[in-house]
Amino acid sequence: MKPFIHENFLLSNNTAEKLYHKYSENQPIVDFHCHLSPAIIAEDRQFTNLTRAWLEGDHYKWRLMRSNGINEMFCTGNASDIEKFKKWAETVPATVGNPLYHWTHLELTRYFNITELLSPLTATGIYEKASTLLQTKEFSIRSLLRKMKVEIICTTDDPTDSLEHHLKLKGSFEITVLPTFRPDSIVKTEDPEKFRAYIHKLEHVSGVEIRNFETLVEAIDIRHKFFHESGGRLSDHGLDRFYFTSYTRSDVDKIIRKLLKGDTISYEEDEKYKTATMLEICKLNHKRCWTQQFHVGALRNNNARLFRQMGPDTGWDSIGVSQDALKMSKFLNALDDTDQLAKTILYNLNPADNEMMITMAGNFNDGSSAGKVQNGPAWWFLDQKCGIEKQLKDFAALGLLRRFIGMVTDSRSFLSYPRHEYFRRLVCNFIGEEVEKGLIPDEEELLKPLIEGISYRNAKEYFGF
Repeated sequence: MKPFIHENFLLSNNTAEKLYHKYSENQPIVDFHCHLSPAIIAEDRQFTNLTRAWLEGDHYKWRLMRSNGINEMFCTGNASDIEKFKKWAETVPATVGNPLYHWTHLELTRYFNITELLSPLTATGIYEKASTLLQTKEFSIRSLLRKMKVEIICTTDDPTDSLEHHLKLKGSFEITVLPTFRPDSIVKTEDPEKFRAYIHKLEHVSGVEIRNFETLVEAIDIRHKFFHESGGRLSDHGLDRFYFTSYTRSDVDKIIRKLLKGDTISYEEDEKYKTATMLEICKLNHKRCWTQQFHVGALRNNNARLFRQMGPDTGWDSIGVSQDALKMSKFLNALDDTDQLAKTILYNLNPADNEMMITMAGNFNDGSSAGKVQNGPAWWFLDQKCGIEKQLKDFAALGLLRRFIGMVTDSRSFLSYPRHEYFRRLVCNFIGEEVEKGLIPDEEELLKPLIEGISYRNAKEYFGF
């Protein structure tokens, strides 16, 4: 029988097959946003078995296992590794139609050359074969990255991080691993005690006593400069939404003093603080010629009971409401008005925001660089077949698909790189369909740069790597 993952998987027409195999398949990977651990890369860790490599920290899989009636002990609990894997194998047949069905079998095929479908019947054999391979040097972390032709990785790092592992990797690994400045904790004011603790940490690493807005910005600038000197060229902001309201420096100084005392602030004060702080961070991004990324629209930690038990990033997040286009416009305009708007990527989690964000990006492209402000790849709950196809159609209709910077893993898993293949196949299929409908000319000088650009070259050029 023909294996499920075959050479023309997801390619439904002849043109798509030609485009993928000729222009996309062998391109390297630029993963400009992920949550991989630089410490694990630096130590070139060896996973002891497939559960440790595949299920640990993967809230995508945990959500589906819970939905399949699997007890928490087999997700984040104390069940044995083989027991956890068998419960995932029990869930996989029920994931038909979900991207994890495709990702699961792509990953088994590409990393381990396992073409069997994962199910309770095949679980033990697959677990034993993959776990044995993972214990060989050819399956160390760095070897896994080489196997997928990864060229550049941008991790996600807190401003207070020492970046010691990034510094160890410099010159010791041929794949470039760069830090990304993720200052979300600086604008998380909801818990006054946590906020104060974080500010004290920021004071310690920056050497600046934070008393007011000016000293807060000074401390952030020092850490921003440290990231720059360590190779960082990107910031990332995982916000629920864009903030914008009028404020004065005096307003923000008063708010900071209240926060530093542990007082609760009002909604209006919170909006002023977040607007002022985010604008100053974005001005630093412009000052150092960085690219800033905004991941907005997630409604996080919805299940209060289970969030208290397990903490963040364990599977209690969902799509939030549509973004306030007016606040987004005013925020971006405040930066552009003083010519301090850096290259900007806008990621939306609510699919209803696709068209708004693509057209919003067009408002702030001034000809200084191709795609200076643009909608990013389909993200999180949208990086599946339907979400990617919708995003491609909307981007093509309202933006410049030729300048689209392509795919990211947005993953904590070192086995997630076949997601780039998944995306590239869908891109080639979409373009192939348009060609065969007569909507795009079947001309190599048009199609070759289009496919190679989206697959690899656009990101490499856009970020200046």
